[in-house]
Amino acid sequence: MFKRLKSLLRSAGILGVSLLTAGTLMAQECPRGTLDSRFCDRDGDLVADAPTDPSEWVNPDTLNFVYTPVEDPAVYKTAWADFITHMEEVTGKKVRYFIIQSNAAQIEAMRSGRIHVAGFNTGSNPLAVNCAGFAPFMIMASLDGNFGYEMEIITYPGSGINKVEDIKGRNLAFTSPTSNSGFKAPSAILKAEFNMLPERDFEPSFSGKHDNSILGVANKDYDAASIANSVKSRMISRDVIKAEDVITIYKSQTFPTTGFGHVHNLHPDVAKKVREAFSSFEWDKPDGTPTSLKVEFEKSNEGKFLPITYKEHWAVIRTIDKANNVSYACK
Repeated sequence: MFKRLKSLLRSAGILGVSLLTAGTLMAQECPRGTLDSRFCDRDGDLVADAPTDPSEWVNPDTLNFVYTPVEDPAVYKTAWADFITHMEEVTGKKVRYFIIQSNAAQIEAMRSGRIHVAGFNTGSNPLAVNCAGFAPFMIMASLDGNFGYEMEIITYPGSGINKVEDIKGRNLAFTSPTSNSGFKAPSAILKAEFNMLPERDFEPSFSGKHDNSILGVANKDYDAASIANSVKSRMISRDVIKAEDVITIYKSQTFPTTGFGHVHNLHPDVAKKVREAFSSFEWDKPDGTPTSLKVEFEKSNEGKFLPITYKEHWAVIRTIDKANNVSYACK
C-alpha cells in the first residue's frame, strides 16, 4: 500500500513537472509582453501577430472602417468618402464608414470584431493595440514628411488665466480618460512641472471630445481646457470658432497623431490590400481637384500617409502612460 502511494506521488510529481514544462514552452512560443492573453508577439514589435491558425482569420464581405471620434462623426463620414471608394477598389470589398461616439466604444468595437480598419487617436492607440489587437501602420503627415500635433491648454480672453498656475481654484476640462492630449499628457505635465493635481488644485471635468472642450472654452462654459491643436486648427478653418476666441497658455512637445491600421486577425491577403489602399491613395483626383480627404485635412497641414511603427512612434505615449500609472489590462 505504501509503495503504491509512493509510486502515485512520484507519478504526480513527474506529471506536475511535465505540465510546468509544457506551460513554459507555451509561454516561450507565445510571448506577449503587455498584450492581452488572446494575442502573441513573436517578432517583438509590441503588436499582436496574425494568428498562425487560418481558421482564426476574418475575411468579411464588408470591411467596417471607423475614424477616431475626436469631432463630429458626420463631418468625417463626408471627409473620408473618396478614401472609402479607393479602399473598395483596392480590396475588392464593400467598405462601410462605421460611426462611433467614444474612444472606449471604438476599442470595444474592434475587440468584439465589429470593426476591421480604424484610425485610433494618439492616447487610445496603446489600449487598442494591447486590448483589441489593433495593428497600426500609417499616420497622416504634411507633404514634407512632418507629422504630429501639440497638446495645448487654452482659456478665453478675459478669464484672468494668464499662465498654467492661474488655473488653481478654477475649472479645467479634459476630453476623455483615453485621450493623450485631452487627459493623459496634461495630467502628467501638470503633476510633474507644476505640482498641480485634480480636485486638490483645480476642478476637473470631462467634455467627451476635443471640439466640445474647445467650444466650451470659447463660450466660457469652461475656464480652461487641454486639447489637441490640430483639432483647434480644423475648427478655425471651418469657422466653427474664431482664432481670437481662445488663448493658448501652454504648448507641449509634438506627439504622433491618429494611427491607422487594421485588426490583427484580418485575413493576411486582405490586410495587405488594406495597407496598399493607404499607401496608394492619391490626395488629388485625376482632374487635379482635391479629394474630400484633402479638403478636410489640409486644414491641419496634412496631405499624405506616412508609414510608422507602434514600437518607435508611440514610445513617448507609453512613457506618459507609465507616468500616469495607466494599465493596459483589458476589462
